[in-house]
Amino acid sequence: MTGRMTAPDPEPAPLPRPLPLPSARAVLRACLLAQVLVAGAVALDTGWGALDRIGRNGIRTETQSPISPGDQRRPFSPSAVPSRLGPEQPSEGPVRLPDPLPDRLEFSIRPTEAFGDVLLLAGAIDPGAAPRLRGYLADLDAPPDMVALHSPGGSVRDALDIGRMLRDDGLNTLALPDAACLSACPYIFAGGVERTASRTAWIGLHQHAYDDGSILPAFLAVEQIQAGQGETLRYLSDMGVNPLALAHGLETPPDDIYLLVEEELLRYRLATAMID
Repeated sequence: MTGRMTAPDPEPAPLPRPLPLPSARAVLRACLLAQVLVAGAVALDTGWGALDRIGRNGIRTETQSPISPGDQRRPFSPSAVPSRLGPEQPSEGPVRLPDPLPDRLEFSIRPTEAFGDVLLLAGAIDPGAAPRLRGYLADLDAPPDMVALHSPGGSVRDALDIGRMLRDDGLNTLALPDAACLSACPYIFAGGVERTASRTAWIGLHQHAYDDGSILPAFLAVEQIQAGQGETLRYLSDMGVNPLALAHGLETPPDDIYLLVEEELLRYRLATAMID
């Protein structure tokens, strides 16, 4: 019996070999490399920021128009605080404001008819300002009647410590006519038992960096920022200030400043009284 022969079925093609999975050591090395790259980027950004501050002798004012509702976000630089006045025009308030401002917080007693002996805190809030102020207050023969502020901000940690110090000592705070209290400075202002603000003062908030200058992986940096924001919210609540005031700061990038108008200062109880 004869029949047609059929070709055998072709052998199936071999399956591709699976790629080897990375070892645990390789994964750890990749994570470490990613953290090093993040740290390098943070260090580079921090380094450029530090270079911008080297050799800064002081902080000068620049003329800006009055604020009004809906027109409150302005460009911010710690080297130029807002002012209604020209560089050669003295302040009309009871205390002559220094211009240029010191590059670290300085303390001086200024006698006035309207407010008694005023302790003026003027300049950038430098790390270590809080313990220096504690020593200064301890050396005074009598506590000041008011604590006035003129600062572009600086160390959030020292601002919170100073604010708590003023509250513990039962002191009142004052934002003088044409004085600037920006960035971290409003936290010191919030520490006063009574908080008086001039209608021509500049009180403003923006986003802050809550760090100690160390290089951290990204996830730890975010964790630290959130912890700092939580501490600031709790601080404002403890001082009797509505923490919602901080929302304006959280919505405003560091290169801008959100200037609070009278209605907001009173509504959030950041100020307890307004003066001309």
